[in-house]
Parts: sequence; structure tokens; C-alpha cells
Amino acid sequence: MQRQLEPRLPVKARLAERPLSIGKVARTARRNLLEIIPELATWQKMVSGRLVKRWHMVMDPGGLRRILRDRVDAYPKAAITKSILRPAIGESLFIAEGGHWQWQRRAAASAFATRSIRNLAPVMAAATQTLIDRVRRSAPGPTDLCAEVTAATFEVISDVTFAEGTGMERQLVHSAIDSFVNNAARASLLDVIGAPEWIPRMNRLFTHPDVREMKRIATQVIEERRVSGRCVADLHDLLASGVDPETGRRMNPIELRDNLLTFIVAGHETTALALSWSLYLLAFDSCAQDRVRQEAEAALAGDIATPRDLEHLPFTRQVVREALRLYPPAALLLRTAMDSDVIGGREVRPGDTMLLPIYALHRNHCFWKNPDTFCPDRFSDPNIIHSHAYLPFGAGPRACIGSGFAMQEAVIMLSALIAEFHFSPVADRQPEPVMILTLRPKGGVWLTVQPVQRS
Repeated sequence: MQRQLEPRLPVKARLAERPLSIGKVARTARRNLLEIIPELATWQKMVSGRLVKRWHMVMDPGGLRRILRDRVDAYPKAAITKSILRPAIGESLFIAEGGHWQWQRRAAASAFATRSIRNLAPVMAAATQTLIDRVRRSAPGPTDLCAEVTAATFEVISDVTFAEGTGMERQLVHSAIDSFVNNAARASLLDVIGAPEWIPRMNRLFTHPDVREMKRIATQVIEERRVSGRCVADLHDLLASGVDPETGRRMNPIELRDNLLTFIVAGHETTALALSWSLYLLAFDSCAQDRVRQEAEAALAGDIATPRDLEHLPFTRQVVREALRLYPPAALLLRTAMDSDVIGGREVRPGDTMLLPIYALHRNHCFWKNPDTFCPDRFSDPNIIHSHAYLPFGAGPRACIGSGFAMQEAVIMLSALIAEFHFSPVADRQPEPVMILTLRPKGGVWLTVQPVQRS
């Protein structure tokens, strides 16, 4: 009897096959945070242990709901998360806790309402056309699509945040963000053992000039806008005019700057990664790529999608959702237990570290059939997806406020790219899933680009 061949799988991270020592965890975390996740986490609902502190890795949807939704105040973000990000984005929405977070979220809500996001589609369409023109100049031949879509999404978030013509030094901001992520965001041994924040982490000392420059640029643009009185209905104006309906509070200049920088950093990174991995997967699976192209040609007739067109691109959206399952940008979340609790039948004590490995959750055999395969059709009926087993944007009150923005932009750009070009893999240039702050394709996403021949 002939042995059946295993299906070819897209790239995945090498998870830990045995327990790691403190030193090994520190070295591994600096290289790739995903590799500290045990392979066991893709087969079980919860894994616990001790590494200086007690820790619990939670993949159980009920436990995740309790941490992220039902008892969110009892599980604040871990000190390491705040220590890494605070120098760049202050006490903004992403870091703030309790009442300080609540009023900011309420004040920012209207800026990310569905109507506001739909109104941003022309900015996304313009950046998409520029992206198509750049990719066309590189065809036929190999191109790093990760670099291309990152440039496009940064153009979008820059125009959305500070409208074009405001004088923001965009390249300097982009360079500062890259420097910050590549250096300051790497965990150190001091982070792993839970050392106090006041003890300096050497890898973060050298990024302060970049962070200061990024803040200087943002502060300058905000002040210029205040003095000019110019109103352009961009994210700056929406946040500056946003009011917490319960307290009447508005953001002061520092709070406004820190939140705008948060959205610049997260707003382009999430979409760029979703697009990069979607393009890699469609090059990996030419049949799925053909389905996206046929859908785009039928729905768009050569145009770039508008918000009204998105409902006619269901398979394209499924591809993006599946890419976010296999390669979630926020692939590992950290929380600290403040109270005694029981999660998944296990005792949780105050001070325990709660690790929420979204990467392992999305590949957990308890909740997904053939979890390592690329199968966009698993999202053809979203109602059958296990509650809190799919969390690319988090969950509960602290779920990503910009998830609608990211999905709209990703579907618009992906449908346009696939309609214009055929993508195929470049031999010996496979991306490697590596997480420092977000899950990025190390080495880029190199694909051979061929213009689509239309009859």
C-alpha cells in the first residue's frame, strides 16, 4: 500500500519542544518570542510552570474570555509590556489602565466609528494606486512585497493621522519606529525575571534619541495645527475634538501626541503584516489566488474597491482572516493576575504571569481542524468559529479600536493587487515568522511578480 503524502504546509515557527532555563528563555525571547511557546500549547488548553514567577499559558476560550472580558480589571497588561512601550507612546490607550484608559477610549470612539472609517476609503484607494504603480515598475521579477505594502500602509496612516501637506517628516518617523521595534522592543533577562522598571535595560538606552525625535516631530505638527486653526477632518482633528461623554474631558497636547503616535505605529504595522502574509499565502496557494482574482474582477471591473464593494469580496476577506489566524500580528499577549482566581480549573494567585499565546491558540488542535494548513474557507461561516478561539485583535473592552480600519484597508489593497498581478514564490527565499513586538516575516516576503494578462 502506497504511503499517503502529507500536505505541503506554509511556514511556521519552531516552538519549544522541552522546558527552557531562564538563560535560554532570555536568549530565545530576544531572537524570537514565538520560540518560547511550548509545542504542547497547540494541543492543550492550558500550560503552567514557574520561571522565577509562576506563569500560566492560557489557550482555553473560556479562560481567555474571563481574562480579556469578564475580569479585565483583574488582569492588567504586564509590566514588561508597559516598560517597553511607555517611552514611545506614554500613557496612551494601549498602555493606560482603569479610569485613565476608559475616558480615552470613550473620547476616541467616534474617530473609529464605522462611518469615520468608511470616509477614509479614498485615502486608502490613492495609496493603493501608488502601490500598484510601484509594483508594476518592478515586474516582471522578484520583489519584497512586505517592504512595498509597509510603505503603502505607512502612507495611509500618515495621511489619515496628519493630512498630506502638514509638513510631518514622515521618513524620519518611519525610521524611528523601525529602530524602536528592532531594539527597544526586545525582551532582556531583566524583563524575564521581572526586575523593577527603574533598572536600565541596555538595549533601550540607545533608542531614546529616536523616540525623542519622533515625539518632537509629532509635537511640532500638533502645535502648527493649533496655531494655524486649520481643520481637515483627519485623525488629529477627530481626536483633538473628541470628548468623553461621561466626564467632558478632552485630550491635552501630550495625550493627543501619544495617542496619535500609538495609531501611527499600530495602524500601519497591523495592516502591512496582514497584507504581507496574505500575499505569501496566495503565492503559496495559486488556486486560492485565482479565486481572489476572479472575485475582484467580477466585483470591481478594474477599479479599486470602495466601502460599498467590500460586501462583494467575501473570499478576499476570508483570506485576510485566515492570514491573521496563521500569523496574528499580536501573537503573544501578557497579563498579570491581581487577584486570586481559577482559570481552566487551576489556581491563579496574585502576581502570576498570564501568557496568552494567540499564535498557539490559532493553531490549537482542540479548536481547529488541520490548524497548520491554509484554508480560507474555514471562515465562510464565521458563526461556526469557536468563541474566543480566534483573537487577532484581542477581545473584550480592550480589543483593538482600529480593527475595522485594518480590515477595510487590507481588503481594498489585497483585491487590487491580485487583480493586477500574479504572484509566485521565489525559490529559497521563504519568510521566517519572527516576533519581537509583532509577528513579522523575517527576510521579507519575496515574490515573483507578473502582470495579469487580460484578453
